[in-house]
This record gives sequence, C-alpha cells and structure tokens, in this order.
Amino acid sequence: MKNPFLIGQQIYLRPLERADALVVAAWFNDPEVNRTLRRYLPLMLQTEEAFLDKLAASEENVVLGIMVRQTDQFIGVTGLNQIDPKNRNAAFGITIGEKNEWGKGYGTEATRLMVKFAFETLNLHRVWLHVYEYNPRGLHAYEKVGFRVEGRLRQDTYREGRYWDTITMGILRDEWVAQAPSS
Repeated sequence: MKNPFLIGQQIYLRPLERADALVVAAWFNDPEVNRTLRRYLPLMLQTEEAFLDKLAASEENVVLGIMVRQTDQFIGVTGLNQIDPKNRNAAFGITIGEKNEWGKGYGTEATRLMVKFAFETLNLHRVWLHVYEYNPRGLHAYEKVGFRVEGRLRQDTYREGRYWDTITMGILRDEWVAQAPSS
C-alpha cells in the first residue's frame, strides 16, 4: 500500500497527488464514466492539475484516490465536498474510472469507508448525495450503505436527448450507527 489513509478489506483510500491528474482527466473525458457525473464538457489536464493543487489547501473537501489493495491499482476517486462544520454535513461523491473494475463492490466499500470517516472522524451529522435515476448501480450501492431517498429533482439533468430526474439521498449519523457492522 502506498500512502494509505483509510483501509478496507479490498481497497484503500489515499490522498490524490498531482501526478494522478492525467488518469483522472482521462476518466472524466470517457463518455461511459462521465455519464454518471455532472460533467459534460471536456476536462483539460491543466484544469485537473489546478483542481488538485487547490484541493491540497482545502478544508471544505476531502478527495481521495481509490486503490485496489492486492494490486495497488488506482481505480477511482471519492470524496466529501462542501463540508459544512456548523451544520455538520457534507456532500458525497464517487467515480470508479476503471471500467473493468465496475461491479466488484469497490464503490460500495469506498462509500462505507467515507461515510465512516464522515461520522467517526469529522463528527458530521448528515452525508448527502445526488444520483441520476438512470444509475441503478449507484442507487443500489448507496442503499446498501444505508442512504435513503430524500427527494427528487424532477427532470433536473439533460442527457442522451432527454431530461432525467436527479435523486437526492442522505444518511444521518444515527442511521449509520444503527446499521454499521459491530466489530
């Protein structure tokens, strides 16, 4: 493991480095990957490098690389954004950029690690996210971790020639405690 921050069974999460920008930009420019993101314009390498530079000093965002423990392969990014210490909440986001690693449970495990970090380390009360209605894999993973549907932004996003709903999901600290595995 190289510079692990949060360690799970199959994966670990590590701080992003400027050198990761090339890989991340390629993922975010891949139509299959960015289909589940709010991004629709091309991402230039310089833009991603500047974003990573800015992240290093941010107290509102914690963004980490997702690594497969067995191979040390960099497969995605996840994070807590818009961390609000007064109201004790944050937005959650995740992207598995390596398409050949989809469906292996890595996203669910990364989500669990980040939610645990949010509640047990950052002392947050609520973690929320937005997911598109056409992303059943994401919806399933979030539900497995304990997120609940809180609302629906009707026809909020335009993709593939039509409008789609954006689903708002959230998990509260006491819901996490109630469903967290005992150890």
